[in-house]
Amino acid sequence: MFVHYKVSAVRKFTLLVVSCMAALCLALLPTAAFAQSGYKLTQRIAIPGQGGWDYLTVDAAARRLYVTHGTQVEVLDLDSKTTAATIPGTMGVHGVAIAPELGRGFTSNGQTSTVTIFDLKTLKKLGEAPTGKKPDAIVYDPATSQVFVFNGESDSATVISAADGKVAGTIALGGGPEFGVADGKGHVYNNIEEKNEVVKIDARKRTVEQHWPLAPCEAPASMAMDRANQRLFIGCRSKVMAVVDSESGKVVTTLPIGDHVDATAFDEDSRLIFLSNGEGTISVIHQDSPDKYSAVETVKTLPKAKTMALDPKTHELFLSTAEGGQFEVLVVGKK
Repeated sequence: MFVHYKVSAVRKFTLLVVSCMAALCLALLPTAAFAQSGYKLTQRIAIPGQGGWDYLTVDAAARRLYVTHGTQVEVLDLDSKTTAATIPGTMGVHGVAIAPELGRGFTSNGQTSTVTIFDLKTLKKLGEAPTGKKPDAIVYDPATSQVFVFNGESDSATVISAADGKVAGTIALGGGPEFGVADGKGHVYNNIEEKNEVVKIDARKRTVEQHWPLAPCEAPASMAMDRANQRLFIGCRSKVMAVVDSESGKVVTTLPIGDHVDATAFDEDSRLIFLSNGEGTISVIHQDSPDKYSAVETVKTLPKAKTMALDPKTHELFLSTAEGGQFEVLVVGKK
């Protein structure tokens, strides 16, 4: 009887330990699932020609990737990963914005302080609009059918009516703008790098509504947005990503990232945030909840590959760089 009781107690204790270990493993599963993103450099697409580069823009519906390159825009087929066309005559081009419902695209031309307007089907030039000095980032706001062009040397934004290509107004920003996003509800956000702040613009009134400090973030350079949860993801050259509530301007949290960040992308399906860094890495962060985030991993790319765009259909990332003088587009995915 004594022996039988002893064996039963041991069995009960063993079962208890196994159950606790199982529960612990289950509790750790969400973290383990994001221990690695699975992303890696899968392809390098060589593109002829010399010159600098800046933003890339994905048109997921039309399966196109717009790659700014010196004095022209290279248009790649997202599925075949080949060059489909070229948009010439965009001197010192920085960015491309598209208005699919209007069938129009827009480029910010830094050397001529203009915007080139082109047809999305034919890629032919439709017209041109003047901007402030050194137009850089460019954003289309579907809520107001306006294009916001951020002028690096005028501390301003030029607002263009997307339907007719006419300048609708100019907004003083109080500092040099960097990248921006539109929330789709009539607000546009932009980083003011030297002031370590973000501005919230009322797109309908064409005025700055708020100036929000970003401490401890310094030199904010890149931005993406979770529109459903009103969260801005801002890449800062002080090697952190700041999560900002787009309603209140509160800095929710910060996480460490790589050096010389220049682009941020948010994948709504996987809840992954990607930040491309000039040191040749991508910092990957997972959104556990609107106010909680976890560092996932650092993916190696190539030096100077700091501009980036996300294809929401395939979840691939595209980055521009030049190694040994050869300009190329890098593809980073899970293949």
